[in-house]
Amino acid sequence: MSKETKKPGFAFGKENYRILIIGVVIVAIGYMLMVGGGSDDPNQFHAEELFSFRRITLSPIVILAGFVVVLYGIMKKSRA
Repeated sequence: MSKETKKPGFAFGKENYRILIIGVVIVAIGYMLMVGGGSDDPNQFHAEELFSFRRITLSPIVILAGFVVVLYGIMKKSRA
């Protein structure tokens, strides 16, 4: 009966942290895609800018993809 001793360390490995950082960057890019569309004049409303494809469709898809990458980075087993 041999006892394996595990030395305490970080919860994730180097690869996990790399995947997590990539996921957070993707989420940040998604939120940056959502920014804009405002007007300096409060009496003007630019619906084509506010409700554009980039803000309504593309940005949420990119944000969700970033969250999936972060979840993968958390769930992936490290080789430690």
